[in-house]
Amino acid sequence: MEAVRLYSSRGAGIRDCSLIQDGNLRGERILSKLSIVGLGPLRGEVCVGGAKNAALKMLVACLLTDDECIIHNVPRIKDVEVMLEVLRFLGCDADFCGAHSVRVRAEGDLGFKAPDVLVRKMRASIQVMGPLLARLGKVQVAYPGGCAIGERPIDIHLAGFAALGADIGEKEGYILAEAGKLVGCEFYLDFPSVGATENLIMAGVLAQGQTVLHNVAKEPEIVDLQDFLNKMGAKVMGAGTDRITIQGVERLSGTEHWVIPDRIEAGTFMLAGAITKGDVYVRHANVHHLEALQAKLLQSGVALSSTPDGIWVRAGRAMLQPLNLRTMPYPGFPTDLQPQMMAFLCTVAGTSMIIEGVYAHRMKHAAELRRMGASIWVEGRSAIIQGGNPLTGASVQASDLRAGAALILAGLAACGTTEVYGLEHIDRGYEHLESKFQELGACITRLP
Repeated sequence: MEAVRLYSSRGAGIRDCSLIQDGNLRGERILSKLSIVGLGPLRGEVCVGGAKNAALKMLVACLLTDDECIIHNVPRIKDVEVMLEVLRFLGCDADFCGAHSVRVRAEGDLGFKAPDVLVRKMRASIQVMGPLLARLGKVQVAYPGGCAIGERPIDIHLAGFAALGADIGEKEGYILAEAGKLVGCEFYLDFPSVGATENLIMAGVLAQGQTVLHNVAKEPEIVDLQDFLNKMGAKVMGAGTDRITIQGVERLSGTEHWVIPDRIEAGTFMLAGAITKGDVYVRHANVHHLEALQAKLLQSGVALSSTPDGIWVRAGRAMLQPLNLRTMPYPGFPTDLQPQMMAFLCTVAGTSMIIEGVYAHRMKHAAELRRMGASIWVEGRSAIIQGGNPLTGASVQASDLRAGAALILAGLAACGTTEVYGLEHIDRGYEHLESKFQELGACITRLP
């Protein structure tokens, strides 16, 4: 089998990718762990950073112009580092220019082959397909990787590109797409996939004519991407509804943009306040982006109050009640908060039920929570939680990003010391998570 060489047209052969070494990402801390001692209620204020899932898509959207783009409120997390490395590999100048600001310039000749090591490392790397196809007329990527939380096929992405006029092929594990010029179309998504919605929006902004996407995802991060693209000169309307209309333009220009707050990070801290029966103010939490979580916490008996710049969580005096919930695409209850909610329900007396309606295998954290004394029965996509039994410290392993957050929350509420391994997953999406918990009074330490 002939190996496919990855290259950038800016240089001969394979570019030096500083994060790639011997087929792996250099510098991963495999044996690091968090040591957590449950000390009781968390109290104080914590600030939420920029939305990971918005920032990543804006970074690849910079491929649509050769002008400079500056994006503010970008979290310094592993996924962002990987995406910046992908952009550099393709020939962009891309780096932080401040504490949480990134400057990207994708001028000149760009490579059309994304680095397979990095694409397999992070699923969001597949988002380079839309911008590269729109700007260069061709793109080659490996099948994407990321958290092992169930099948997430990219068939909808590829079907949408084909509807826009691209020829799609596969060779030795790589996806190849090519189009002389993308042409606007009407396309119905079989499922409101966030990634496919964003990829097709970015492909459509430079397509000839009008593109109409039906049954699209409605997440706030898609609205933020629309705002970013329109600042660049795109004509996108309808984000946040189930139909998006894109009028293609000849070119896009550079811009400057501030990323929205991360609603999943905000929800994680809200649940941390609830699980420890604490008093926590989550600054920058957007009340409109967290309506499903707020409804369930209020139903359980947690006291919430909002301000123009955040949400108070007060759970110390309430007699909490068990819950039944199903995860669904936005505006339903987010799948990315399901593991954290399960940890919380383990501490609530009575029987709760969770049905996972998005990902097939997002229950792996249940086994680790059982190691801490939780009573959880899992069958397929359903989990029955018999809550109220005391949690006790144990050594547990994070299987994915949000599972890691759930185990940290359980450790904060447990008696004794909990050791959480698998920090390479947690570092993908949370910036200085242990430091933020320490500011709330948690006894949590990262140990090499």
